[in-house]
Amino acid sequence: MLRTVLLYALLGVAIIVVPDARADFAHDGHVEPAIDYLLFADDQPSIRDPVQINALAPWQSLPAGETPNFGYIQDIAWFRFPVPTSGDTRHQILEIGYPQLDSVHIYLMRDGKPAGELETGDWLPMSSRQLQHPHFLYHYTVEPGHDYQFLVRVQTSGALQVPISIWKRDAFFNYISEVDQAHAIYYGILITVIFFNLFVFLAMREATYLYYALSTFGYLFLLSSLRGATYPLLWPDNPWLQNQSMMMSVPIAVLFSLLFARSFLELHSRSPRLDRVVRAGIIINLLAILGSFLLTYNTSMRLSVALAIPSCLLLTFIGPWEWFRGNRQAKLYTIAWGMLTLGSAMTAANKYGWVPTNFITEFGMEIGSALEALLLTIALAARLYQEREDKVDARESQLRALAARRKAELRMMEQALHNPLTGLPNRSSFELQLQDLLTRESGQRHAVGIVQLNNLDTITRTLGHQNADRVLELAARRFNGVFRDLPGVHPIERDENRCFHAASLESTAFGFIVDADEARRQPRRIIECLEAIRAPIDYLGMQLPLEPRTGVAVYPEHGTDTNTLIRKAYVAQESDDARDRGLAYYHPNQDSYSADRLTLASSLRDALRKDELALFFQPKQSLTDQSIVGVEALIRWPGRKTPTPADQIIAVAEQTGLIKPLTRWVLEKAMVARDELVAAGHRHLSVSVNISPNNLREQEFPLFVQRLMTSYPQHAGKIILEVTETSMMLDPANSLRALRSLDYTGIPLSIDDFGSGYSSLSYIKRLPASEIKIDRSLITDLTFQAEDRVIVQTTINMCHDLGYKVVAEGVEDLETAELLAGMDCDMIQGFHLTPPQPMEEILLWLTGQNGRERRRA
Repeated sequence: MLRTVLLYALLGVAIIVVPDARADFAHDGHVEPAIDYLLFADDQPSIRDPVQINALAPWQSLPAGETPNFGYIQDIAWFRFPVPTSGDTRHQILEIGYPQLDSVHIYLMRDGKPAGELETGDWLPMSSRQLQHPHFLYHYTVEPGHDYQFLVRVQTSGALQVPISIWKRDAFFNYISEVDQAHAIYYGILITVIFFNLFVFLAMREATYLYYALSTFGYLFLLSSLRGATYPLLWPDNPWLQNQSMMMSVPIAVLFSLLFARSFLELHSRSPRLDRVVRAGIIINLLAILGSFLLTYNTSMRLSVALAIPSCLLLTFIGPWEWFRGNRQAKLYTIAWGMLTLGSAMTAANKYGWVPTNFITEFGMEIGSALEALLLTIALAARLYQEREDKVDARESQLRALAARRKAELRMMEQALHNPLTGLPNRSSFELQLQDLLTRESGQRHAVGIVQLNNLDTITRTLGHQNADRVLELAARRFNGVFRDLPGVHPIERDENRCFHAASLESTAFGFIVDADEARRQPRRIIECLEAIRAPIDYLGMQLPLEPRTGVAVYPEHGTDTNTLIRKAYVAQESDDARDRGLAYYHPNQDSYSADRLTLASSLRDALRKDELALFFQPKQSLTDQSIVGVEALIRWPGRKTPTPADQIIAVAEQTGLIKPLTRWVLEKAMVARDELVAAGHRHLSVSVNISPNNLREQEFPLFVQRLMTSYPQHAGKIILEVTETSMMLDPANSLRALRSLDYTGIPLSIDDFGSGYSSLSYIKRLPASEIKIDRSLITDLTFQAEDRVIVQTTINMCHDLGYKVVAEGVEDLETAELLAGMDCDMIQGFHLTPPQPMEEILLWLTGQNGRERRRA
């Protein structure tokens, strides 16, 4: 590739260099004459008479072969040089080869007198010229035997350089034909480059190709303006426009070159600091373009050239720097822009008069731009090829990435839809299959089953997590095989390699789906499968029971969506039937879960803090004299929209740890309540308060009660603490210890709900209680259940023998009350007297009850 680049570069140089073979007038048809000159300051009186000028002394002579070049000065210059008359050529042409001269006055002198005159310049229309050409030409005829010389007056606001040649007429026309052909090839190369990159830009929409097309156009416009080619072609009758285009051509070329370099080398991402410098150069050249409309021609041209030199140096520096930093595209850029910058710098130095005028300095920009255009076109073509290869590689990489991504997605889907331990479909997969089944077969009945392992936690604590995981894997494998034999079972997932009939919903829960009608028709197979899943797992020589419980919810009876069916199957497996028989169907009466229950704990905490709870009171009546002997304090939540039973409030309080502040709140309110009873004249009445088994496990609870009673000494012996029989049996030793501590402080104790638990007589007789309350479950059917009457009578007798007073709860009618009186029961409590009422109403009821007692008396 480098050989090709050098071949094109040498060809470009050859095209431009060939026409420069200037030597001898007789042999080559032209000569650069020996020139004398005079300079007059612009403010000196102007002399226009050629005879007077010719007579002035001293004239200064230029070295042989040197072209007049004085740079940017405002002086008026006169040039004098002889006309060759040897040979037989009479028709000659004077050529002044710099088209940017404002005023040119040519005088042909014959034998010391004016023989011809021409006034021209680039501030005059093209029609003022003798020959329509970018250079200033003067055609004349010499006669043998006479002495001819030229006097030329030049004044300009630009660079004062006056390259002078004298041509044989025919040789000149041959020369300019060759030069025009060479320039046509040069311009053709640049125009081809411009359109090629424009087409690439339109096809790819990449700004680099547009910037390069504009950059090449900028140099084409600049060089054609410098050569004066734009004047006769574009605006021959508008000198101002020609000079304005000259002032703008330099900053426009530099501006687009900076834009191209910034984009081609990707400076904005590779070298941000250098990118900021280039952007500053872009802004400065934009200001130079604007200044061309505001400044004089001389000032604008000097400024443009002055800015072009550091800009070209910057463009030259960018390439090696980026090449050094590893920018692959900077190699050809460095060579190309190095040539262009060198040629441009030589032309600029020639304009300032720092270097003499010759072919290299005069045509430096053409040579540099031709080589630059060829090299960068090759670079862009290579870049285009590389970009195509990169896109192919990127596409292949993208396809590989897509394949890898697809594989990863499939693996993630596999992980997302399967339990990592058991390998079974997980809850998401189970719900998707169930939803699809309900949609496809909405007219059929489907049963959703949940199997919960209740002994896995014990296995984990005994054998460790790794062994428990292995047991769970074995259980999953067994369940999947057992569920496959269920009548009417629906597979959870099936493909060509495997089929799953079980799903892992949680770490200890599995799910399955069967046709409900088909399963109902084959109950024996259901029982066989149930026994199979209840069989112990053989692991490490041990038979490990998993204690599975199965709950079933049926579509559409129990629900019409996946969430409801799964939830109700979970509820069913928590029921007593599932605990006893291993299998239970959902029943609404067993469902104590609700959305309201989820928020009950936080609502209870707020209610306790805001004092929104209340105590209702139910009286206890003595069956001996029909008098009211006390009241039981029962907690209520009157401000709650959804009625909440007291046992549910207590259960939530015990689960969340609120039972401790709740019990203390009840005890403090009970003290206040008894103050009201005493104030109303019911000093003899006691107030019973229920306490939780959690309170009995509090070490500081007896101390709290003792301090509270110390604060209310007037209620000593009248505050009775009730503890349920069942709660004491959860932790008999600690309960007995706590009750003895309370009894030691003088607090009366009562055993509540007696008969509902399994306490032994030996334990009961050790309790420091003074009262036993028979559970309502034994009292409700007392009037028509002989067995209950035997149990109650036996209980009353036993309690009396042990020294306890007996209270019967749940008495709802007079017949039951009279029956209990006949059994020698001490007291009754229930709706037969009155439902639980707030303090204001119970006081009114007590007042009425006292009146009734007095009337009976």
